[in-house]
Formats: sequence, C-alpha cells, structure tokens
Amino acid sequence: MSATIVFDIEVAGFQWDDVDEITRGYLLQRARDERELEATPERTALFPGLGKVIAIGMWNVEKGRGLILLEGDSQPQHEWERVPGSDVVRGSETELLERFWEIVGRKRPRMVSYNGRGYDGPILMIRSSQLGIAPSINLVPNRYMIDSHCDLMDVFCFMGAWRDRYSLDYWCRRFDIESPKGSIDGSQVGRAYREGRIDEIGEYCLRDVKATAELYGKLEGTLLPLFRGGPRA
Repeated sequence: MSATIVFDIEVAGFQWDDVDEITRGYLLQRARDERELEATPERTALFPGLGKVIAIGMWNVEKGRGLILLEGDSQPQHEWERVPGSDVVRGSETELLERFWEIVGRKRPRMVSYNGRGYDGPILMIRSSQLGIAPSINLVPNRYMIDSHCDLMDVFCFMGAWRDRYSLDYWCRRFDIESPKGSIDGSQVGRAYREGRIDEIGEYCLRDVKATAELYGKLEGTLLPLFRGGPRA
C-alpha cells in the first residue's frame, strides 16, 4: 500500500416532495414503527440514490494532512484555514466524485473509515453510477479482510461477533482523542445545507476523518494486526 487514506462523506437528501409518489409509498411501508414512519421524510439521505454527495473528507495518515472536496463554484485545490493542515477543492457533485475516484484510483491506498462499509462506500459507488461515473476501486471488498478497506466500526465489533455498536465519538473518548463533535452532527446536515452552511458541513466532515485517522493510529500497532490483512505489529 502506498498510502493510508481515511474517508467520510456528507449527503444532502432530496426533498420529500421531489421523490416520486411510488418511491415515497414504498419507503413509508418499510417503516418498522410509528416513530420511524414520521421520520422517513427527513431521512432521505440515508436511502441509496436519494441524495447528493456534497462533501468528501479525506485524510492521508502518512502525511498527516487532509483534503475536503466540497460543493461550490469550481476552485482549484488550496489551503483551507478552517481545519489546520488541510486543503479544499470546490466543485459540482460530479467534479467532486470524479476527483475522489481519480485520487484513490491513482494511489491505490488502504482506505479507512468508520461505518464506511455500511454507508459511505455503498453510497459513493451507487451515486457515482447514477451520474455515469465509474468507481475506480471497490469500497466494499471482502468483509473479513482489512487490507484494502479497514472499517473501524467492523473492527470494534469484531466483524459482527460482538453485536453492540458504538459511535465514533464514544470510541474517541475511550482512546483519549478529541471528540469531532461540533456545532452540527449528521442528523443536521440536511438543514444546514438548505441554510447554505456548506463550509460548516465541510469542517464537520473533515474533523470526523481527522479523528478517525487518530483512532486508526491508536489501533495500528495494537488491535489491527489481529485481523486478516492488518498491518504487522
């Protein structure tokens, strides 16, 4: 592996009224209880194909530097003052996705995430396909190997053997890493996007990947060597 790159995305779900009637009915029927039924119209970002990628955060572990691909008028890569040690690239959703796949396709890194197999990876690949963009790598490879994609959520539940799952914030606190929690969280991204707070969303995303990178560093020589494809202790 030439590099280790931590990644995370933020998605703005489509407005409920913009979703076709048949799909709305299908999603409402899938709700397991009244609470989930009421929440469905505000949760479109969680459904594959019903949201657009507005931010992709990346952190190069070896270089200790971040990059945020952020929706906006096209701008070349430049330093981003909101998160020390990071750069920003702005562009359309298509431009952001193309840049992401170009980077990971060229570097062929070990990808690291927190729940990236369960959400970020599938969403990135499906949304890219919707826009006619071919993913350069498979972000959801063999679940039990962590050589090409190490999902720390899977690591902490020992690939499903331990059923309880805990948040990134929880594990950061257990390993004395500064919590990435800030002025917004994942449930507030849609509202923040509608209010035009795109820089705030980007900062939230990039702080998440920076914290995940620090968590990976704590595990690289301790827990990860126990897994197939993990780094050697």
